[in-house]
Amino acid sequence: MTIRTILAIDAVTCAAMGIGLVAAAHSLSGLLGLPQDLLSAAGWLLLPIAVFMAALAWQAQPWRAGVWVIILGNLAWVIASIAVLFLTTPNALGAGFLAAQALVVTLLALAETRAVRNRPLPA
Repeated sequence: MTIRTILAIDAVTCAAMGIGLVAAAHSLSGLLGLPQDLLSAAGWLLLPIAVFMAALAWQAQPWRAGVWVIILGNLAWVIASIAVLFLTTPNALGAGFLAAQALVVTLLALAETRAVRNRPLPA
């Protein structure tokens, strides 16, 4: 899989999660046992990130530094997700939600890292 394809997948999943969190923060808060403001803020944060990912994915040769920003941002998201798990009081469904999305983001970061290392990008 090419870095452009992986970035496109990352952008789509990021946008979908952002829209879902913004649109349903109130309902998800009760369902997951997570603060509504946290879910809403996370959703709003994801939207411009998704645009940035999509812009990189559209480039014939994605900007290397931009790809590394995405990879590091994904890793920061995973660390933040783990912190939220321990700093809030989610119910079992909320803990599963945090773990599942952190796993998906980890896999995307690994795929992006592998793609960049296998086929270096121009600076």
